[in-house]
Amino acid sequence: MRELVERLERPVLALCLRMLRHRQDAEDAAQESLVRVCKHLATWDGSRSLLPWVLAITANRCRTALERRSRRGRTVELLEEEADSPPAMDGELGEEVSRALAQLREEYRHCFILFYEQELSVQEISQVLQVPEGTVKTWLHRARKQMAEHLRTRGYGRSGGGESWHTEQLSG
Repeated sequence: MRELVERLERPVLALCLRMLRHRQDAEDAAQESLVRVCKHLATWDGSRSLLPWVLAITANRCRTALERRSRRGRTVELLEEEADSPPAMDGELGEEVSRALAQLREEYRHCFILFYEQELSVQEISQVLQVPEGTVKTWLHRARKQMAEHLRTRGYGRSGGGESWHTEQLSG
């Protein structure tokens, strides 16, 4: 069980940090998620991948934490104390990507993170977020488009180069 927790700890915490954007809340949600995984491991369908199942539990814990936070009215206060999120890239471009990511609608951001940082498939993201695959594809498309537009306005990428460049830039 210890090995399992050690193996899952990093992706679980990374998802919590990105979704909650507050270190203490992220650590609490990650711990709750891992406890639930251990407690309900017997219910996991072994014919399916483990990580998407774990990240679905994690995403649900994060959504619950976000709901509790909004009821407490601490959203603005907590967003000012943004978490040290795992760096996707080094330097200025990485900072711009983080800024663009923070401006996305919540569901687009979660979808984008699961696809690019956690490297889940569309089908796995569909399971994690409990939405149809078509919805995941739409959210990814919109997230990419908004990210690309943000980066273009900040002087990155080609001007008028269509949508093909941003997928390469953001995935590599």
